[in-house]
Amino acid sequence: MILTYKQCIKRYGSDYMLKKAIQSGKLFREEAGLYSDKAYCSELEVISAKYPDAVFCGQSAYYYHGLTDAIPDYYYLATSRDDTRMKDKRVKQIYVKNELFDVGLTTINYQNTRIRVYGKERLLIDLIRFKYKEPYDYYKEIIHSYRRIVEDLDYFTVDDYASLFKQYKSLMAAVQSEVL
Repeated sequence: MILTYKQCIKRYGSDYMLKKAIQSGKLFREEAGLYSDKAYCSELEVISAKYPDAVFCGQSAYYYHGLTDAIPDYYYLATSRDDTRMKDKRVKQIYVKNELFDVGLTTINYQNTRIRVYGKERLLIDLIRFKYKEPYDYYKEIIHSYRRIVEDLDYFTVDDYASLFKQYKSLMAAVQSEVL
């Protein structure tokens, strides 16, 4: 389990006791301000703890949902437009309008780590909206994956998400022609 510095101080009582716990091997320092009670933590777990309010989106979310087997080069994290800039080289930050930030937000367990991620329906709408920002082969691979799971998708939810955008008709036409 990943703990913040504040949580460690609450648990161990003082900075001195925290350092003693690290020296004795009860606690391990992962990054500045992040500690773990086990010797090895996945990078995903560290990123999730470091940015608890961010949401995995884009290529990261497609991978975690099993829509592609291409491992992303970065962790793609969505934040609201008001959030500060992330200065982590492992992360690509995507700013999302405040009114759209929570739309389609869900949590899943991926490799024993609970992560905040956008749901498949939201990701489908985003994929079609930003079709030309992804390589063509990658786009087609994900569309093909959506065709395989079309029975699992909630079409009414897809329609609701598409209605939040000005290009509603063209989004739904693309969903109809490419996925259904």
